[in-house]
Amino acid sequence: MGNPKAFLTIKRKEAGYRPVNERIYDYGEVEQTLNEEDRQLQASRCMECGVAFCHWSCPLGNKQPEWQDALYKGKWKEAYKLLVATDDFPEFTGRVCPALCEKGCVLNKIGEPVTIRENEAAIIEKAFAEGYITPQMPKIRNGKKVAVIGSGPSGLACANRLNRKGYTVTVFEKDEKPGGLLRYGIPDFKLNKSVIDRRIKLMKEEGIIFKCSVEVGKQIKAAKLLNEYDAICIAIGSGVPRDLKVEGRNLKGIYFALDLLKQQNRVIAGCPIPEEDRISAKGKKVLVIGGGDTGSDCVGTSIRQGATEVTQIEIMPKPPVDYNPDTPWPYYPMILKTSSSHKEGCNRRWLLDTKRFIGENGIVKKVEVVEVEWEKDEAGHPQLKRTNRSEIIEADLVLLAMGFVHPVYEGLLEELGVKLDARKNVEVVDGKSSVDKVFAAGDSAFGASLVVKAIASGRKTASKIDEYVKNIK
Repeated sequence: MGNPKAFLTIKRKEAGYRPVNERIYDYGEVEQTLNEEDRQLQASRCMECGVAFCHWSCPLGNKQPEWQDALYKGKWKEAYKLLVATDDFPEFTGRVCPALCEKGCVLNKIGEPVTIRENEAAIIEKAFAEGYITPQMPKIRNGKKVAVIGSGPSGLACANRLNRKGYTVTVFEKDEKPGGLLRYGIPDFKLNKSVIDRRIKLMKEEGIIFKCSVEVGKQIKAAKLLNEYDAICIAIGSGVPRDLKVEGRNLKGIYFALDLLKQQNRVIAGCPIPEEDRISAKGKKVLVIGGGDTGSDCVGTSIRQGATEVTQIEIMPKPPVDYNPDTPWPYYPMILKTSSSHKEGCNRRWLLDTKRFIGENGIVKKVEVVEVEWEKDEAGHPQLKRTNRSEIIEADLVLLAMGFVHPVYEGLLEELGVKLDARKNVEVVDGKSSVDKVFAAGDSAFGASLVVKAIASGRKTASKIDEYVKNIK
């Protein structure tokens, strides 16, 4: 612990966001950066606790106290090596992770945790800038081949780990470029796509093969992969959105959140989108249904497209501000989260359920919502109760951001012979499916979750694949 009194004398300092009246006119990353001196001072605040709850809170098991100390002492290269020992892609987690580690930081007890996420991003960017990061080729190839289906965070992590172990890895991606929802689901104002391109370029230089615009089960048969590869990792994510089947759902102007987000990311990337297919919030009153991160991304995107008004509704109660006794430290606190997009101008409301969509000439114009209440039954389980209090919200663009259902794989996995349960979900235990050679990682294994959890799952699945292949007689 380089400075045992730093947490007492140095206040938490965040880089903050670019000014609202500047950032809403572009898709550049909203978050700013601190200079190196300030960043090292922030790292000095780490108390190097005997029981490091930041480490405990992190799905990757990052060793935050160790690399914080190295950063404080100006040993950037050492900090980088400690960081990437557990995290394959700090440039992603340093930007889009909700910082579970900071919620577990002891200093969060006084509301001033160490700026772990920002420090993490600073270390990896310094490493790229200073040339610490160069292609790391495996010393020898083991002659074994693995196919990874999907190039989101779990697929990339699995491919990266296996490549380092000497496997020849081929990643199959149905979209035109690698990255999965990192590229197509997260707005550029949170994660600039050049950051993904930089990492993919490095992975290619290290020997990983990427085959894009190839959907397994269509352009190439899954059974063919079973014959040609020693193992297969399914990492296709959980991109099936939850629908809202109420009166008027078939009206024009109602879209799933990812329809908007994917298209806007493609527009920024220069992909030609026919004008008649464009989803635009320009000059419209937008209603976002769903209060999570995806809904927040829709808010920010709609504002940048020129919406006249944006409202976001949520069926759940408004979370407590600052502290929730139901989720005490060091657990992740279920409290009100206000994103950079919310700060750009958004009317947020809670305890509202959608009753019906109202249209004119086949186009949505209004949405009737009803107030709800949550009560607990005798067993203590929350139960939804609809009231008779309803109202009309004007909206000529509606975005459904209510999360995702567990992925449905009938075509792909039935072709592989994987057993499906009643909901058409694959049976996966500890990364291994019910079929020989077939593994699953990330959201495709456990449902929609965080990028950091997907990376952790990809790493774990890579270890299971390595163990499996080595035990083949």
